[in-house]
Amino acid sequence: MAALPELVAALQHTGAYTAALFFFAAYPIVSSLVWITTSLFFVLRWERGEDEMPAHDGEWAPAVTILIPAHNEQAVIARSLVAACNVDYPDYEIVVVNDGSSDHTVQRVLPFVQSGRVRLIDKRVNEGKAMALNDALPMVRGDIVLIIDADAEPEPDILWRMVPHFRGARVAAVTGNPRVRNVDTFLARLQAIEFTSIVSLLRRSQRIWGRIVTVSGVVAAFRKSALFAVDGFSPDMPTEDIDLTWKLQRRFFDIRYEPHAVVWMTVPTGFKALFRQRLRWARGLMQVLRRHSDVLRQWRYRRMWPMFIESVLSILWAVVFIGMTTLWLLSWAAGVPPIGASPFPNLWGMAIATLCVLQLALGTLIDTRYDRGIWHYFPYAVFYPLIYWAFLAITTCLSLHHLFAKPSRLPVRWNTPRTGPEA
Repeated sequence: MAALPELVAALQHTGAYTAALFFFAAYPIVSSLVWITTSLFFVLRWERGEDEMPAHDGEWAPAVTILIPAHNEQAVIARSLVAACNVDYPDYEIVVVNDGSSDHTVQRVLPFVQSGRVRLIDKRVNEGKAMALNDALPMVRGDIVLIIDADAEPEPDILWRMVPHFRGARVAAVTGNPRVRNVDTFLARLQAIEFTSIVSLLRRSQRIWGRIVTVSGVVAAFRKSALFAVDGFSPDMPTEDIDLTWKLQRRFFDIRYEPHAVVWMTVPTGFKALFRQRLRWARGLMQVLRRHSDVLRQWRYRRMWPMFIESVLSILWAVVFIGMTTLWLLSWAAGVPPIGASPFPNLWGMAIATLCVLQLALGTLIDTRYDRGIWHYFPYAVFYPLIYWAFLAITTCLSLHHLFAKPSRLPVRWNTPRTGPEA
């Protein structure tokens, strides 16, 4: 044990430690500044106007399909279908594709089918979300397909918000603005702040960069012909939405973010369910980066470089976060004051905290127009860096091997437990 103090002291006097410490402090500061400034450009360019509905001139309202993939969704799907049936648009259909549910999902859907408002594609075998969507696409009649999760409740104007983007011939997808509905627990309120101040803010920034890392799996509209052009969703990817986003952008399609396209979703309320979700997201991002790593070697994909590099840097920061924290804990245990770590506020720590709070406040302020009650949960923002940074760093490190391992070509099944009132 006598060698431990000497070892941790020696490690903290190496060039690698100095570089890691600088990156650990600089990355959150620089990234926050970039997200704040570029998202403000987006707001000034596209969100300065009032919230009135776009004018409906009746001259361009292409047929739309609202497609809802479902697996064991009995607790939430009826609410989603009620909201979908209340969408205001002249020409749309609602299609549910049941992917081998073992609960009462089909029974919840049947009353809507019998009323003539919903079509049901009933698959008896669970083959995964991507396969379910691919099987359904040839059977829908809409030129534009709005895909929402079975727990998502769209606002009535969602199609009038998203469809006009498709006037642009290069637009293949428009991602919407998911808001948290079940804000009755501490963890859910943290996620409400996350989707406001991290997810939404980052999508605004990436729209300014010219490329988006991922559409929202909860709510995104697609040009059906573009989906067929890239062979649809990839069944072997755990995050089929991220992979599809990259495939579309590699074909030079345009993807946009529409903050007015609001849906209300149900988020995990327990740490175990949230951990499983974020572990799947981290694994999916790793596999997407591996599969599409060749974009860095081709000049024609240069507009994708910023999102690739930012994704890699975020993974690297998570690794450094875990490594530095472990080293500091060992250092304190050995009685050696760690270099760069202090239980008391210091300059870089205060800078990180200030920018973090500023970013969270800006995101909350921007999204107040879409989610009036979000300000009530802003005090929870103080827990975001304390809990979420550690939480996300752990899931990232646990998924790190997927960045180097060859992914399986087997279809990824899904089993996402939902919570909500039985309908």
